[in-house]
Amino acid sequence: MSEGTYPYAHGGVSVWCDQLVQGMSEHRWEAVALTVDGTEQVQWKLPANLERVVSIPLWSEGRRQRHAPRPGPMFRAALDGLLTALVAPPDPDPQRATVQRSRFLLALRGLWEYAAEGGDLARALSANAALGALQDRWGEAAEAYGAEHPALAGRPPRLTLADAAQAADLIGHMLRPLAVPPVRADVVHCAMNGLPTLVAMAAKWAHDTPMLISEHGVYLRERYLEQAAGRLPHAVAVLLLGFHRGLAGAAYHFADALAPHSEYNGRWQRRLGADPDRMWTMYNGISPERFPSAKTEPDEPTIVYVGRIDPLKDLHTLIRAFAIVRRRVPGARLRIYGAAIDTQYRDSCLALVDTLGLKDCAKLEGSAPDAVAAYHSGSVVALTSISEGFPYSVIEAMACGRTMVCTNVGGVAEAVGDAGFVVPARDHQAVAEACITLLRDPELRRRLAVQSRQRVLDRFTLAQSLEAYRGLYDRLVQPALTGRTFAGALR
Repeated sequence: MSEGTYPYAHGGVSVWCDQLVQGMSEHRWEAVALTVDGTEQVQWKLPANLERVVSIPLWSEGRRQRHAPRPGPMFRAALDGLLTALVAPPDPDPQRATVQRSRFLLALRGLWEYAAEGGDLARALSANAALGALQDRWGEAAEAYGAEHPALAGRPPRLTLADAAQAADLIGHMLRPLAVPPVRADVVHCAMNGLPTLVAMAAKWAHDTPMLISEHGVYLRERYLEQAAGRLPHAVAVLLLGFHRGLAGAAYHFADALAPHSEYNGRWQRRLGADPDRMWTMYNGISPERFPSAKTEPDEPTIVYVGRIDPLKDLHTLIRAFAIVRRRVPGARLRIYGAAIDTQYRDSCLALVDTLGLKDCAKLEGSAPDAVAAYHSGSVVALTSISEGFPYSVIEAMACGRTMVCTNVGGVAEAVGDAGFVVPARDHQAVAEACITLLRDPELRRRLAVQSRQRVLDRFTLAQSLEAYRGLYDRLVQPALTGRTFAGALR
């Protein structure tokens, strides 16, 4: 299961999905992708053992059910549990927090049962009675917690009808996976926490299917970063974050196994209530032969970035760092390769390049048709993200014999180890100093480049990754798995 990725888009999560399907050709697979409106086109050549692709559009208009049953007592109880969770702050007491997660899970099950009986979840959540109940819960939370509620303190005690309606509409769209027939498989493997886990929960409730969650980044942390941009009214953001927090905790609580892609992600999962006894760290892997070590370096000292043009990659920090590098390393150049996921952010990067007077030496190259050539075009490869999982770009660059300068987010430090430089996020001065050190010292670059490739060979090969997943699937499904079907829940 994934959201917006394989097989409808490219990127690290899609690469990982394709690796699993193609690398385990002895198994049959289904891909369930949460998409925008269902018009997305397949971007990958589908392997023969990928037998079915299911698209669940979250944001299309959708069909109203004319003869949907009226919400009864069971639905109202589930709705009450959901609304209470949206406004309640997380309980710091571990036992009470477990109770919160269990109640949210029960609420989701009640909503699923209503949808399975033909109920129209979106209509029921947006009905006058539901909106009034949400307003009441908001007022009760404001009165009960007062200044102790981190999100409601200092805010009006009454939730406006407009904010309640907007939040209910958005949550109704996000709950659409509960309204489709549950998948039939031997394991449902979610690429991440969040909305894909709704597909796995439905399969577990309907068919007792084992549920496995991987996590490339920390889903809940990224939702907080997303809402920090302030694009939604405060009250709507509070309610959406309450939903995401409740869903993430419920999924950790309900999953049969968790496979974080780094120890860093695992620490976040444990903090959010995951059971350490059901967790196995699974690093991403690559085929080293596809990423040969560079034999030469560019004629000019060059910093390269390869990845998405996206706010989470914080390319502003990289550009500001390069402005310092350019003043201290004569002839230095910056080459940024990647597709613009967010065109406004791309334009802001171009504007910053212009403002800092770097147009003659810093260039946004667009997508890299040949990733190996892109890595080889740099003396140093940089990644200045504010959030990551275990990025393929880091281990690909390391396999190519390039030394990394990275920010300390996600599993980046675990990938780089002592074979490169890891600095604090959002610190352009620290990024600049690390790049300057490497660009001025060719012997250090060469030594770390050799270490980098060897570290990939020792720890992060695709063969190692696939073998680890085979072992985990074997724990979840007995007897032997040959010929069984796996559903990937993707977002």
